[in-house]
Amino acid sequence: MSELGSLFPSNTSSLYVVATPLGNLGDLTSRARAILGAADIVAAEDTRHSQRLLDAFGIKAKLVAAHRHNEEEVAARIVGWLDEGRQVALISDAGTPAISDPGARIVARVRQAGHAVVPVPGACAAIAALSVAGFGEGGFRFAGFLPVKTAARQAMLSVWAKEHDMLVFYEAPHRVVDTLADMAKVLGGEREVLIARELTKLHEDIAVMALADAPSWFAADAHRLRGEFVLVVRGAPVRAAHEDIGIEVERVLDLLLAELPLKSAVRLAAEITGAPKKALYGRALARQSEAEEGEDKHFRNVK
Repeated sequence: MSELGSLFPSNTSSLYVVATPLGNLGDLTSRARAILGAADIVAAEDTRHSQRLLDAFGIKAKLVAAHRHNEEEVAARIVGWLDEGRQVALISDAGTPAISDPGARIVARVRQAGHAVVPVPGACAAIAALSVAGFGEGGFRFAGFLPVKTAARQAMLSVWAKEHDMLVFYEAPHRVVDTLADMAKVLGGEREVLIARELTKLHEDIAVMALADAPSWFAADAHRLRGEFVLVVRGAPVRAAHEDIGIEVERVLDLLLAELPLKSAVRLAAEITGAPKKALYGRALARQSEAEEGEDKHFRNVK
């Protein structure tokens, strides 16, 4: 308890949501190691898997299982331990808990019970993949695992077909080829995808290609079908993502952009026309980009 006290001034019992390595043990932060070593109880997705992690760092901790099938039950037990003044850490098999892993229900129950929930950041497969994608435009949408059934998977992808933010998915080895085929069918084979396999592990593999080229990439090496995958799909071009807002709406937006700053013009255009603000914002950015390109061309001609 003294080690936790030195890390956190408050002696109030808390749930610490601790990120653990994806594979490379060197990615466990010193803070995470200290908290796991000082916690009274460590709730783990798979106690056998997590025991090996703790053993590697010489951490002696009481492990309890906290997985999808007992999450509600364990949440109640954790609240009880916190009521008694104990410190509890929550970990998943790898990466950050509650991100396509168990933990969200536990966090919600603990907060509802009035106890603090403290994030202890570290490895996250989605963020690691995004950092090396190089698809810098816009933001990103983390979707986790897509549905198992083909029809449901394609239906969900169609919702995001014109989304200009990057799309981030997790996928299992036995479904990754089918998922990429559905992405090519729904999003377009020319759309770029980063395939990140076994991040931070011995056989890490990272490649960027068109979705249409993914089948041949996997066919070239059978070992590429092994491991855990993160897929980062480049967003739709801004023009394609927002081309359907309508001519009249565009006219209103253009009039407002001529008189007002971009954000104000978008806000008023949304109020006047009822068009989605996000679509208007994307179209306004495209208009701004076109104007800047025109100015650059004129400047070059003058020179």
